[in-house]
Amino acid sequence: MEGFVIEGGKPLSGSIRVQGAKNAALPILAACVLAEGIFEIHDVPRLSDIEAMCQILEALGAQVIRHQTSIRVNTRLINNYVIPDHLMSKIRSSIFLMGPLLARLKQVCISHPGGCAIGKRPIDIHLNGLKRLGVQMTEKEGVIHCYASKLIGDEIVLDFPSVGATENIMMAAVLGEGTTVLKNAAREPEISDLQDFLNKMGAQITGAGSPEIRIRGVRSLRPVSHTIIPDRIVAGTLAAAAGATGGEVLLENVIPSHLTSIILHLQRLGIEIEQGENSLRVRGLKRLRPIPAIATAPYPGFPTDMQPQMLVLLTQAEGISMLTETIFESRLKHVDELRKMGADVTLDNNTVWVRGGKSLNGTSVSATDLRAGAALVIAGLVAQGTTHITGAEHIDRGYERFETVINKLGGIMERKTGFSSCSST
Repeated sequence: MEGFVIEGGKPLSGSIRVQGAKNAALPILAACVLAEGIFEIHDVPRLSDIEAMCQILEALGAQVIRHQTSIRVNTRLINNYVIPDHLMSKIRSSIFLMGPLLARLKQVCISHPGGCAIGKRPIDIHLNGLKRLGVQMTEKEGVIHCYASKLIGDEIVLDFPSVGATENIMMAAVLGEGTTVLKNAAREPEISDLQDFLNKMGAQITGAGSPEIRIRGVRSLRPVSHTIIPDRIVAGTLAAAAGATGGEVLLENVIPSHLTSIILHLQRLGIEIEQGENSLRVRGLKRLRPIPAIATAPYPGFPTDMQPQMLVLLTQAEGISMLTETIFESRLKHVDELRKMGADVTLDNNTVWVRGGKSLNGTSVSATDLRAGAALVIAGLVAQGTTHITGAEHIDRGYERFETVINKLGGIMERKTGFSSCSST
């Protein structure tokens, strides 16, 4: 098992370029299935989730070649609509292939997707939306077979603004007959990036970034080149790390408007942020201010993917803060790990009360999911002494060579093998 060893107490400083967005790259790679030909996708981070998606594309018949930060996908020979179970279980984003395969091959067979264990994330919203487009479904022994002789546009109202369901329905409807109106759609920047990509291919989609998206079906699409937007959660994580350690970091390749809520909450803590056209300069203070109440919410609210990192910051703010997780009911497992480091945190259902201002101490902790792992890295950078983090495989799902990034900014973080599990959670 791989893990990280972090020596705390060093303020981060310097400049770093933020990687391309994982949550934009995954649906865009899936969308390559929609047309025959060669796609060039640029600024794709090297992550285990990305590699798993590429393996699934290859299993479907695509040829996938990576060169540095670019991926070339040749989709001409795709003829398989069955996503292998061993690959499906690796990555929740494999669900994105439902829409493209239904649009191109008129059927798809999937099992339930994998991913982080952060709570119930049923795919019912995806399935119900696809049914509105005329998709029929059967399920046997955990395998869902979806099929449709043709997809027909309709009005679809999502029960919850699910990012994945919004993107899946967009990709299915783009080759359907007539117009699909998707209401209560998710508004994340990654959805706008997918719309831009699909429209380059010849799609007719408007409204991404708003609660209503209109997709007018077209007969065919063409392969294109596209550059992935910057990763706003990685940018937010690095900004939080700079603020927590009292450092000063310049983040390049950033779209500040994508981080409005994150920036606002960091500023409420007292962290200074200067916004450039494509950059953020972050200056931490020795004393952070508490925040009486924070609650996660769908975009443009405070993102659930930044909740664990924010919790670490609140442990360093002198006073009492309260943070509530409203999206995933099991996304607070890092609370126990932070307690091991000396954090004064109390969990009440999905709300955490924090008595901040106390020093954290290095110890052995376990990353239980992707963002919890990132939060523990920040905690290790703040803590006195040495922190050992198991579960590097979770962090590798979303942060490219995280130890290299931290070390470039003056932190001390080393990847090591041979770790044993040190947590019962």
